[in-house]
Amino acid sequence: MHLTHQMDLFPDKYVTQMLFKDVKNCAELRQSAVEGKISAALIKPTMLVGPFQVLVATNKAVHLQKHGKMKTRSLYSEIIFNLSPTNNISEAFKRFGVSDSDNSLLVVLVHKEKESELLSDLTKKVDGVQVPVDDIASLSDTAKIKKLYKVTAKEETCGTLMDAVVCRMATKDVI
Repeated sequence: MHLTHQMDLFPDKYVTQMLFKDVKNCAELRQSAVEGKISAALIKPTMLVGPFQVLVATNKAVHLQKHGKMKTRSLYSEIIFNLSPTNNISEAFKRFGVSDSDNSLLVVLVHKEKESELLSDLTKKVDGVQVPVDDIASLSDTAKIKKLYKVTAKEETCGTLMDAVVCRMATKDVI
């Protein structure tokens, strides 16, 4: 049900993604994350193309953390910020962070290999149905994603939506 990847550049770190739908307690979970009671990124899956997009944002966040260059206060807020095509932190949280009225949720956790109890603890806190992370495309709002990332029809003829989104995420600091 969840998807775990060992980070290539940081082999001691793992990224786990867990997708939930029919979530009834997003407001409570969001408040717990704000208060620091939940150590995970709580992301709105409607604004995601796929799990790879989250891996790119997480890899960049861990890299910036290791080098002391984060623009936000925590690793998990940096992951949410890195999903955004702009450098506006509050805008990133509005667009990609879970909101009180959401009914689906992607939980992203960065951990060491033997910390599986963290996964079960987080899973117990979510009042919803866990589904395979690969089902994220069924929750995506493609029209909103294309509008936010300013993806043109011509651009889609030579690459995928994922290519365009990841490109925007990767180059936002340069442009």
